[in-house]
Amino acid sequence: MHFTGTIWRPPFESASALLQITSGCTHNKCKFCSLYDVPFRMSPIEEIESDLKELRVFHHFAKRVFMTGANPMVLSFEKLKMLLMKIKSYLPHVKTIGGFARITDIKTKSLEELRELHQLGLDGISIGTETGYDEVLRYMRKGNTARDTIEQCQKLEQAEISYNIVYMNGLAGAGKGEINALESAKVYNQLRPNSINIVALTIFPESDLYQEIKNGTYEPSSELEKLHELYTFIEHLTTSSIIYANTISNLAPFVGELPKDREKILNMLQKTMEHTDEGLLEHYRNSIRHL
Repeated sequence: MHFTGTIWRPPFESASALLQITSGCTHNKCKFCSLYDVPFRMSPIEEIESDLKELRVFHHFAKRVFMTGANPMVLSFEKLKMLLMKIKSYLPHVKTIGGFARITDIKTKSLEELRELHQLGLDGISIGTETGYDEVLRYMRKGNTARDTIEQCQKLEQAEISYNIVYMNGLAGAGKGEINALESAKVYNQLRPNSINIVALTIFPESDLYQEIKNGTYEPSSELEKLHELYTFIEHLTTSSIIYANTISNLAPFVGELPKDREKILNMLQKTMEHTDEGLLEHYRNSIRHL
């Protein structure tokens, strides 16, 4: 198999067959990110076909394929259509095909094109929305607005493509956790994501944000503030969705379903805040070496 650099996939894609379509990220400007350490590149069709032949031998009965790379959805409609058809031809048991996407990748596809891609198996894409607070989106150089998030995710809904979104707890920085939670909940409440995946901001030396902390131009929120922010976020979410907060970055890990598990989640977060020391939480955060 041809894999370039570190390969990322959501935890819930653990049973999916992984197929490299792109490597690196077309945007690669987000201040907090240190995930993609190689230039953007689309895999040559010869490599993709070689990998599909290998998957046909070792993963013949795969039901789902997850396209790797930061945002393979950036490819044109025609290229994606060709790839989806090729995947199905090599792996006839595949029912759905997903991958990571940026909001800007969806913006370049018409509703009719998305519907056709869905008919070919595209479903369950994962989007790093991070926040619904425009001030933070601008500061972190995400390249889209909260309005873009709403419009493009609603377009996916119209095309009947399910999607998963990411909320980055603590991204707004010290003293801004509550407003980040409230503004983000306002945005996500207008959407119907299959899941909301919560990751807590963990800053590594390779990121631009790390340098801003050293320069004193960005102050990260404390771990207790992150927990308060998460409490506020969950408290104000009204959309029905599965919540995953179970990666290594989450200091109070949980998985739940809203709205039915809201009180249970809030009670757990409240107890964690009451009985945990900031120093211990900070020590854990600083001990994380890799996401």
